Amino acid sequence: MGRVMNLRWITAALGVLVLAAVCVALGRWQLHRLDERKARNEVTRSNLAAEPAPLDQIVGPQGVVGDQHAWRTAVVTGHYDASKQVILKYRNVNDKPGFEIVTPLVLSDGKAVLVDRGFIARQSSELMPLNVPAVPTGEVTVTGRLQRSERGGHTTGGTPDDGTARLINGPDFAKVLGLNLYDGYLQLTKQDPANDPAFGGFPGPEIDDGPHFFYALQWFFFALLAIGGLVYFTKTGGRGGKSGDDAEDSSDDSPEDVEQPAAHAGAPD
Repeated sequence: MGRVMNLRWITAALGVLVLAAVCVALGRWQLHRLDERKARNEVTRSNLAAEPAPLDQIVGPQGVVGDQHAWRTAVVTGHYDASKQVILKYRNVNDKPGFEIVTPLVLSDGKAVLVDRGFIARQSSELMPLNVPAVPTGEVTVTGRLQRSERGGHTTGGTPDDGTARLINGPDFAKVLGLNLYDGYLQLTKQDPANDPAFGGFPGPEIDDGPHFFYALQWFFFALLAIGGLVYFTKTGGRGGKSGDDAEDSSDDSPEDVEQPAAHAGAPD
């Protein structure tokens, strides 16, 4: 019986040690994410402070908007292709549900860039916006913040279907719209001629460290709690029975120390 209890105790102890190791690994992973976020924040601050520049000058000939370009202000001139406009459904801005209107802007060299012209808040439970501001005709100059193409894992939300989509993805839009699109899009901040006032603007980026440091502290605390519990139960003999000292005291009882039953009254001498 004692051998079985020892085996169970060793198994439980190993399980606690594995749990503590996992907690430490998760804490280190959160610290790694914190470092990544800090690096990304530095890029964002630098891009926000940079002067507006032509799109090609920022992203280069490959035409791909990467993480290093996020929130950089670009300027493009061309004409909108209203026939290939896409309505983004299930969007939220400042915790308000609604729609975003994305229209390709065709440039002089034949390439095109997706422009998120603005946000339209949902009025009630409509599945499509009640009124979509008209697309400007003629030459338009757009100033906006660059964003990389949105990706949703294995979903098809970035592929337009009947003029609607859930994500803005340059390559997926290009397959359906038949345009030579940049991989990424512009979030409009200024337009000449001016953008329709019915559109709502977009909030800026969140530049903070996020919750990663506190999550890391929580995981490290859980690891310490697990190790501390293991040490405590080891010292107190936490094997589900008595402690070692109590077991010794019990084993010292001899038959002589046990009180004998009294003789029956009236028994012969």
